[in-house]
Parts: sequence; C-alpha cells; structure tokens
Amino acid sequence: MLYRDRTKPAEERTAHLLGLMTTEEKVGQLIQLFGWQTYEYIQDSEEAAGGHVQLTEEFKRRIREGGIGSLYGTLRADPWTGVTLDNGLGPRAGAEAVNAIQRYALEHSRLGIPLLIGEECSHGHMAIGATVFPVPLLIGSTWNVDLYREMCRAVALETRSQGGAVTYSPVLDVVRDPRWGRTEECFGEDPYLIGEFAAASVEGLQGEDLSSASSVGATLKHFVAYGSSEGGRNAGPAHIGKRELLEVDLYPFRKAVEAGAASVMPAYNEIDGVPCTTNKELLQDVLRDEWGFRGMIITDCGAIDMLASGHDTAESGEDAAVQALQAGIDMEMSGEMFGRHLLAALRSGRLAESFVDEAASRVLDLKFRLGLFEQPFADPDLAEAVIGSEDHAELARSIAAEGIVLLKNDGVLPLSKHSGRIAVIGPNADAGYNQLGDYTSPQPPGKVATVLGGIRSKLAAEPERVIYAPGCRIKDQSAEGLEPAMQAAAGADTVVLVLGGSSARDFGEGSIDLRTGASKVTENELSDMDCGEGIDRMSLHLSGIQLELMQQLKALGKPVVVVYINGRPVAEPWIDEHADAILEAWYPGQEGGHAVADILFGDVNPSGRLTVSLPVDAGQLPVYYLGKRSRGARYLEGAAHPRYPFGFGLSYTEFCYSGLRIEPAEIPADGTAEVTVTVENTGSCQGAEVVQLYISDSVSKVTRPAKELKGFRKIVLEPGAKQNVSFTIGAEQLSYIGPEYKPVVEPGDFRVRVGRNVNDTLDIALVVMEE
Repeated sequence: MLYRDRTKPAEERTAHLLGLMTTEEKVGQLIQLFGWQTYEYIQDSEEAAGGHVQLTEEFKRRIREGGIGSLYGTLRADPWTGVTLDNGLGPRAGAEAVNAIQRYALEHSRLGIPLLIGEECSHGHMAIGATVFPVPLLIGSTWNVDLYREMCRAVALETRSQGGAVTYSPVLDVVRDPRWGRTEECFGEDPYLIGEFAAASVEGLQGEDLSSASSVGATLKHFVAYGSSEGGRNAGPAHIGKRELLEVDLYPFRKAVEAGAASVMPAYNEIDGVPCTTNKELLQDVLRDEWGFRGMIITDCGAIDMLASGHDTAESGEDAAVQALQAGIDMEMSGEMFGRHLLAALRSGRLAESFVDEAASRVLDLKFRLGLFEQPFADPDLAEAVIGSEDHAELARSIAAEGIVLLKNDGVLPLSKHSGRIAVIGPNADAGYNQLGDYTSPQPPGKVATVLGGIRSKLAAEPERVIYAPGCRIKDQSAEGLEPAMQAAAGADTVVLVLGGSSARDFGEGSIDLRTGASKVTENELSDMDCGEGIDRMSLHLSGIQLELMQQLKALGKPVVVVYINGRPVAEPWIDEHADAILEAWYPGQEGGHAVADILFGDVNPSGRLTVSLPVDAGQLPVYYLGKRSRGARYLEGAAHPRYPFGFGLSYTEFCYSGLRIEPAEIPADGTAEVTVTVENTGSCQGAEVVQLYISDSVSKVTRPAKELKGFRKIVLEPGAKQNVSFTIGAEQLSYIGPEYKPVVEPGDFRVRVGRNVNDTLDIALVVMEE
C-alpha cells in the first residue's frame, strides 16, 4: 500500500490513505478520548510487584469501528484523573501499556492507523516517575534560552520513550494581570522574551527530526490573548485591539510557527465577541494563510461545548461542532461527542464532507511526520533508563538555581556553612507538592527536595544547627503554630522564612501539624491551593496569616531571609521593607530545595531576573512595563510604578556598564547598526549578568510603548573581568504595526538602551534616515 511506503512524502501518503477511508473512519481521526480510561492495570498477584494492562471493551469496540484517532493523557496522573501511585503506571509499565493500546489499534482497525498519543508536559511529562522541572515562570527568569532548549530535549525523550508523541505545551500566553491563576505556566509579560523561549521550545521538543525516538510534536497554546483576560479571570473575555494583538499576543506564536511547530491549541476566551475556537480570521487567515502553518489545530478540553453553553454562539452541540470544523479546528481534546455531531451534520447535509477531509488529512499528515506508521511503539527499556534519571534531576536543579531571583539583600546572604543556628520556618519550608506547581503527577516520598531538606543537606554534619517549625498553613487562619515558630526562632541566629502559595491539588498527603511539622491526615482536610488553573485571585497579598507570622518573627530582632515559593507575584510592602533578604523562587520543581540552599549558602551566585513586574499592590494593575507613554498619571495613594521592575535581580557581585557605542549612528530603514557595551564584574566573586537591550521610538504615527525589549544575553564573568556585548539592530527591532496594520520602520529618532533592567540602562541615539 502506498501510504505504508516510508520513502514517499507525507502529503502523498496522506492523500492515498484518505482516499481509502470511509466517512466514519475520517471522522474517527478527529476524535480524541481520555487515554487513562481505555485500560485497567491488573496486578499479577498480591505478592508480585508486576502486573499487566487490560483494555476496556468500550475502547476495543471504538477501535474496531474506526472511531478513534487520538488519546489524551494516557499516562497522565493526578487527582483529576484519579491515577495515583497505587494504581498508576511507572516508566516501564506505562510504555508497555501504550504498546498494548497501539497494538490493538493496528491489528483491529481496517487500515491499521496508529493512534496519536498526546500528553501534558508544561514543565515535565505529567506521568509517574517523570522529572518535575521548574514552572515556566521560573524558566523565563533564567533568561537562558539554551538551557531551556536542553530541558525540552529531556522532556521530549522522557515522553516519547513511553509512547507520547505530542505534548500540549508550550504555553505562550503574555501575562497582563498576574492575579490569573495560570500565571505560573507562562514565561512572563514580554512578547519578545516569550518569543525567544517559544522558538527554543519547538526546537527542543521536536528536535532535528520529528520522527525521532527522542522528539515530540509541540502544541502552542493558548491561541490567543488568553493572558489578557478581563480581571485576570480564567477564560474571561480579552479586550484587546487589533494592533496590540498583532504586536504582543500573536508575536510569540508567530516565532514558534516559524520554528516549525506541529500543532496549535486555540484559547477558551473570546476576542471582540468571537470565541477563539471559531475565529476563522485567526485560525485560517492569520495562522494558515499568512503564516503558512501546516499542522494540526486541536481545541482545549471542552472548548466546543462552551460555544453552546458558555459563549452561547451556537444553538446546539451539533451547531458548535460544525462551526468549529468550518473555522479550521481539526480535533477536540477529549471530545467524544464531536464526532457524533459531525456525522449527524453530514447525514443531514448541513456539513460538506470536504471539511472533514481537510481536518482528517492534517491529523494523518502529522502522524506520518511523527513516524508513527513506521514506529508506533514505545521503548520500555529506554523509558526505564531515562525517565526521572539523575542527569535530568541535575538539569532541573541547574534550571531552578538560574531562575531564582534575589530581590533584596542587606548583607545577610550568603549564609555561613560554618557557624550559626538556622530556624527554617513557614508553610512552604517542607511542603513538597507546594513547590511543584500545577500540572504535576503524584510523587513518591523523598523525591522532592524541600527548602528544609536542602538546608539540612548543606549542614548534614551538624544537624543540630537546623531548627524547623511550619508556623502556619498557606490559607488557614489558625494561629496554633505561631508560638512553636517563635520558640524555634528564639534559639536561632538567622531565620529562613519560606512563604508563598500553593498550586498543589489534593494528592492525599494530609495537612501539616502546626506544632510538630509532621504531616497528618484528618477527616476535614484543609486545601492550601490558592493558585493554578481556575484559581484566580482578587488580591496579591499572601493568603492566611503568613504576613502576621513574618511580623512576629521580625519582632524577635533576628535577621529574616524570606523565600517566596509561589506561582504569581506577591505584593506585601511590609515584607519588602522589613525583610533582610528576599528570594523569589517561584515553583522551583523537584530539586528546588537544593537550588534554594545552593543560593542561600553561596554555592551558586543568583542570576535570575524578573520577567514580570512585581507591583506594590494589586490596585496598581496593570503594571507590566510594556505600557504606552500615554498610559496615564499616578494614583492618589501612590506611584503607579512597580516595587521591582521587569528585568530586575541582584547578585552577590557587582556589574558595571560603560562605553555604550553604536555604529553607524544613522541607518536607512532597511539598514542595520551594531550597539556595543562593556560589562565588568567589579565584585569579588564570579557571577552571571543578563545584559538587556531596549528600544524607544521617539515619535511614531500611532502611540507606542515607552520601552520595548529587543534583545538579551546572559554572560558569566570572573572578578575583574570585562566583556564587550554587542547587539545588531535592524528592521526586526525597529518596526511596529503601523496605521495600515502592517510592519513599518518609520524614519526618525530612536533611543537604544542597554543595561541590567528596564529602569537601569545606558542609552544612545540612533537615527533612521528618510529614503
């Protein structure tokens, strides 16, 4: 059969296979089911550790009828799926389960078409045993694109070794209101920075060959303006103009499409009254026609249902399915009814079969490009060797250390390894799941290194130097733990106070005993979750009585080092003013406790820089740096600028910028100039600095942001060393979306700014000449 000939182009094989298929089989390719519901894991005996997979009869029936094209989350484990450490599959068993599923699909469907297995991999494969890397908000704070690309290669290897062929990442949303619970899943507030990480994610996940045993297809989400929702509420309307949409929210997606992304996922939200799920202008005119995207478009879970029940732009499920398909949707994530509605519309004549042909051809084309017809099976030996490997754990630790941001240091850091007692206090000091973020699988005991564990590891020879008390929980108002925390701090020389939030779902770990610090399970469990998908907030203050805990500890007169572990910015002016040092660690992943300890004791010099502006108060929002010069005046109660600006971060050494120069200083609209600055490490230890390039357009035909990030480079310097850092400036850096909604470079004056953050730069003039 021609479609089985691997020497033929994917387009030719797709066309041939499509011509052999029935209408029902074509529609079947557009259907995705919940993968974890297709099998049961049967333990061989009570004594033996092994077991086998038993496929459900419903799954078998659907395969025989040609009614499935894809499975979602076959290996996903979390409270939502009900897959736990007890009933879930480890690395080898998971690979063997996928093989059993694929084997049945190949042997019992008429044409032997393999299934497309899609998995969640926002910050690691969401399967039991997989490496849990830091969340994207921390990854962005590394400003290290190469390191992230390496991480994506590791995630792709772990996922593909178990049979996952597509991942529903990266998240390319631009954060506009950090009260949004999914802020942690984003790289930050700047489109240029996100675009650099977007391209790196595609290059890392997909590798040089999409069909490789170490590559997975990347799915860009959420297309588009999902991070600009009204009030920071998840899936709320996005009030955004066409020019801003093109310049800001669409920019990272375009960069990822140019890098060759295999798949795109539209967002839940609407833009100017049109749900993204049925926005033909975006899905067809921009994505496919203008950008040349040839991949598959898959909705988010339940997005088509929302058209008839939520957006109310469809009168029924069938109407919603037809609208979505005609707008360019190829598949609905876990949308079992999608196919039934399409078949009904075909039979009634409401839908032309050509739309089904187009969608099915894109699904099949992706399967061919992934090499699934040649190698549909996972490699259990490889899965067992690479999933959760020591190399990947070390990589997770390195990323966490590079992304942690030092916000304040009055000289108390780094801590001494040789003297002094340390009280480690706070609700996130020893809560493993609280440092992992959302979209995380269950973790076996001891796998997650907490801050307490990391500090104890550093001082293992003198365990008596470390005292622990939780003090309080994240959200609970109980003051039961305050007294034990004060007693612990009274006997210490320094307090490390670990505060923040939690995106941990209910993994059955129980609550922390506020007096002993031990985990306990009670009948009335208290959820600490105050962040994550669907958990949006009205405030950016710390939840519960965490601020009161800090205030009582500070009254003891001890140095207090605050470590934030959280998924969105914290706005607590009292802590900013009274803490002796502050580390922003975001959700640092399974090795986060070691990474925090590395920085606290000076084994790693902090080099993370903020990718979101940290406000003084939520009342200032929006406070992102990329605001217009015309954005308005100050508030009655105070200034409108943030507490810590975009790009900010301290180091244990000092860097000096000098000698900013540009050559030539005048260029034509299609010309280029090179700007160079000298950076010197004037401190006493090695350090990494993020050199940031910003552009200001002095006069333009439409209003522009005051400053725009257009380049960055992370460099490492020894004490006393200097390095010249150069950036090339051309149309890509100087253009904007003009009055006709097309990129233009206008003649006139520009200011080129280079420095350590958006508010601390040297600047020089550049003139674009009239033609």
